[in-house]
Amino acid sequence: MLILAIESSCDETAAAVVRDGREILSSIISSQIELHKPFGGVVPEIASREHLDKIEPIVSEALKTAEVTLDQIDAVAVTQGPGLIGSLLVGVCYAKALAFGRDLPIVGINHIEGHFYSVVFENPPIEFPALALIVSGGHTNLFHVPEEGKYKVVSRTRDDAAGEAFDKVAKMIGLGYPGGPEIEKLALEGDAKAVRFTRPKISDGRPDFSFSGLKTAVLKHLKTNGNTSSADLAASFQHAVVSQLIDTTGKVAKELRPKTLIVAGGVACNLALRGSAENLARELSIPVYFPSKHLSTDNAAMIAAAAYPKLLRGETAPLSMTADITLRLQNFENEDFRRSNVRYRL
Repeated sequence: MLILAIESSCDETAAAVVRDGREILSSIISSQIELHKPFGGVVPEIASREHLDKIEPIVSEALKTAEVTLDQIDAVAVTQGPGLIGSLLVGVCYAKALAFGRDLPIVGINHIEGHFYSVVFENPPIEFPALALIVSGGHTNLFHVPEEGKYKVVSRTRDDAAGEAFDKVAKMIGLGYPGGPEIEKLALEGDAKAVRFTRPKISDGRPDFSFSGLKTAVLKHLKTNGNTSSADLAASFQHAVVSQLIDTTGKVAKELRPKTLIVAGGVACNLALRGSAENLARELSIPVYFPSKHLSTDNAAMIAAAAYPKLLRGETAPLSMTADITLRLQNFENEDFRRSNVRYRL
């Protein structure tokens, strides 16, 4: 089965051709980092217009690189949400028009589920139940996956995503955008124990993440301790983020006893996070799977991989499907969340 997949949820225009959900024939990504760098973050209107300019040539390049034609494509997959509404609509409308014009089945994919499937190309088959930490600029969630296609949120951020915190702290320190790679590079020169940041305490006892207080702590430290080097501050901040992610994941893993640990999303590129996750996996005596750098950031190959099992089950979308910025991945009820009065930031 040849799947043509499209991803445009934020600031990368991506297209890929994937065979049987596992073999990447092409994966083309057009990044907008240079366009948004002067603003220190993604500007939605600029992102949408750039997607409009790039989507046709990117899809054409994906087909050319894969050495296939549209006549050989069996299905179309596209990111339906969550993400920026203007960006999502460009990809969804293009994919729907293509599916209609070529009389092809179409599947709308949750972007976070795509990150879960980003590990399938370069790792052994996922053994279930699995525990997946999806951490990026827009998302920080921990999922229990008892079997393929079932997702239960067991932890999520109460406020900022981890990648968002990296970007904002990088700006405070005077580093460039995107902040994650800049902080990681600078942290190599610093002492992770130079500044001890307080771990956030969740009052209701849920194993959730929180990074807004950490950002505030960095800002206060900059105002009151000007003699701390930027390298030490970067290293200490990175250590605080990674330790919170891994400690919480470890606590949940010891309760749920997964057979596979997955760490995916843009922040999965961070070597400190990878190293700590590998240590945790050894402690738990289970394998940990990461995507490669190309597959960690937003890409269309992962969208095709997520679409493949749905297509095998005959799960396709009607042409009335549209972008949904509030699309949630959880489909396996979590009673704890239903009873909770917590308002999570969407």
